[in-house]
Amino acid sequence: MTRLGLMGGTFNPPHYGHLHAASCAREDLQLDRVLFIPTNLPPHKQLPAGSATAAQRCEMVRLLTQGLPWAELSDIEIERGGASYTIDTLRQLTAPDRHLFLIIGTDMLLSFDRVWRSAGEICQLCTLAVYARDADEQQLLNEKKHSIEQKFQADVRVMERAPFPVSSTEIRSGGDLERLVPPAVAEYIRENQLYDRKNL
Repeated sequence: MTRLGLMGGTFNPPHYGHLHAASCAREDLQLDRVLFIPTNLPPHKQLPAGSATAAQRCEMVRLLTQGLPWAELSDIEIERGGASYTIDTLRQLTAPDRHLFLIIGTDMLLSFDRVWRSAGEICQLCTLAVYARDADEQQLLNEKKHSIEQKFQADVRVMERAPFPVSSTEIRSGGDLERLVPPAVAEYIRENQLYDRKNL
């Protein structure tokens, strides 16, 4: 049985926080591989003005994961087109010889039963692995975990790890690239003058 981690997001851009959560999930859950899956169109928010294109976001994820034998880019949602719903991706990736683990953060768990399409079916197709973005969120996550487990007969793992506090918004707003993203991603952002970083 292959233990496959799935990490979705806009990756606009991908950063060390994404890599940290995926690496922790790999260790904590003994995952064989983690797929990084860039969203085509996020269903619940718009990509901000000046965002990287889908192709650029995929290339940055490829650069983020290069050299890591357990991590890889999947463009399944880009190829599918339209709004990207997790349930559609899970249906495509489900197989008898796979155990799927959906790696998510605080905001996604807290909104899970309110805004996610087919939340109950998602819980039947995968285990939810949740990582806090801030150290003071652990109790809140544990309360939500129990609520979702009871509501959907779900398997929710709230992982207790020191968070890596970084966001894509911080990078787009001019944050220190060297501290926030791997060198290859930083170089790509500069070379392509993404996020108005022409002189950085």
